Amino acid sequence: MSQNNHSGNLPPKEDSNKQQAKKKEQTIVNYLTCATLDGLSAKIIEVEATFTKGLPGFAVVGLASSDIQEAKERVKSALLTNDFVFPPLKITVNLSPSDLKKSGTHFDLSIALLNALNKESIEEEGLFVFGELGLNGRVKSSSTLFPIILSLKEQGVLKRAIVPKEAMQHLSHIAGVDFIAVETLSEAIRLFKSKNFTASTTQFSYQAEQLTIDKRTYYDVEDIESDFSDVKGQGVAKRAALIAAAGMHNYLMEGNPGCGKSMIAKRLKDILPPLLEEEMLSIAKHQFLDGTVPDFKAKRPMRSPHHTATSASIFGGGSHTARIGEVALAHKGMLFFDELPHFSKNILEALREPLQDRRVNISRVNSKVEYDADIMFVAAMNPCPCGNALSKKRACRCSEQEVKRYKNRLSDPFLDRIDLFVVMQEVSADDKKDSSSKELKRMVNQAFKMQKERGQERLNGKLKEDEVETFCSVSVEAEKILFSAIERFGLSHRSIGSIKKVARSIADLDASKTIEKKHLLEALSYRRR
Repeated sequence: MSQNNHSGNLPPKEDSNKQQAKKKEQTIVNYLTCATLDGLSAKIIEVEATFTKGLPGFAVVGLASSDIQEAKERVKSALLTNDFVFPPLKITVNLSPSDLKKSGTHFDLSIALLNALNKESIEEEGLFVFGELGLNGRVKSSSTLFPIILSLKEQGVLKRAIVPKEAMQHLSHIAGVDFIAVETLSEAIRLFKSKNFTASTTQFSYQAEQLTIDKRTYYDVEDIESDFSDVKGQGVAKRAALIAAAGMHNYLMEGNPGCGKSMIAKRLKDILPPLLEEEMLSIAKHQFLDGTVPDFKAKRPMRSPHHTATSASIFGGGSHTARIGEVALAHKGMLFFDELPHFSKNILEALREPLQDRRVNISRVNSKVEYDADIMFVAAMNPCPCGNALSKKRACRCSEQEVKRYKNRLSDPFLDRIDLFVVMQEVSADDKKDSSSKELKRMVNQAFKMQKERGQERLNGKLKEDEVETFCSVSVEAEKILFSAIERFGLSHRSIGSIKKVARSIADLDASKTIEKKHLLEALSYRRR
């Protein structure tokens, strides 16, 4: 009886193989490559999709944020308005690796393409797909697209990418990547079906003066909003500002209210040194992350937060997602603190890390972020709470205890990171105009050229300890002066390095290859008393 049953059916092994083959036909797996931001660095994400028999449904898995979960509705609408009929299958989209949190609306296009091409094999290695979808199928850009693509390019993993056409005005600044621009979902589907991935030829040229040194091109633009000639008198403070700009040194001005501290700081940003293209892109990346659209000008940024700003707004933070703050937005530029002692002591002490290491670490329970903060720090302060301690015409209303408490808000370790200190002169009727911003800018660029021709990767104010010994060569006479100052003032190692770096910038402004006695003496005159 059992023998008859076997003769009427397939052998067990053959039956099993047929069932597996049938199951394989029912399950189609495709994937496309995308990416997400993990802090300020991009991580590659594989967007996988399967279409299996079962109750019709659409699920996105793999630690997807709410904006990716909402992509299901945008994708459905975009596909339906472009004559696509959803198969009566269970659709599962997985974002791999599944243990990494993902966010961003730029996953829309990848998810939609996997649905539209569910019956076709997608074999395009090294091709990334980015784009947000409108309900009518239009492909849009997003604020995180530029930072993601720039990060992937810096990692050397991105060669080709399908991107929204409207994003090309920004993405064209990133050289070395073949961008395939699309306007609609239908256009993207046709590309995959035809396999004709032709890169867009949009090129961008910076509207700036080019300066080539040792085969590297630097960009500079003369964009003077306020002129130094408007600041009458204050020769010492303006000279210190010139030195600070030439080497990107940290600079602190102290003086009575209205003597010109803020005026000098606001004009200082217009005479800062030229930029590499990589530095301009890094500045733009931080601006995109802040939600602003950069202009890609060859000009260093300036940030000037109010003294009531919170620690999170200065350094970045957030309970779930760590965001960048003012320090990051001043990267490769200038951070100005007016009324310095009125800032929170916690902020001033936390500022020591970026001033020393040029990096900031944000640690939260849900995220840990490290970002570059290569800044020039400029600050202004009054000599006392009422501001009249240095005045010859007005009486100071502060008690000795009030003045002491006011100045004690600035600790010695914090002040030790300031390279130049200047006590401003009181305004006089005899004060006259002198140097213009155009003249000072020319002198800064000449000093910049000397630094780069010496082979310096960093400007004088940002040199590391070993680089100070390499590039800050001191004459025998100047070295004797330095030894004497160390003995007399008890200078710390950081202070000695700071004096050498300032003297190096002064020598560069003087077109001198070696730090001479006069350069070192001038550098010592800007030391904190």
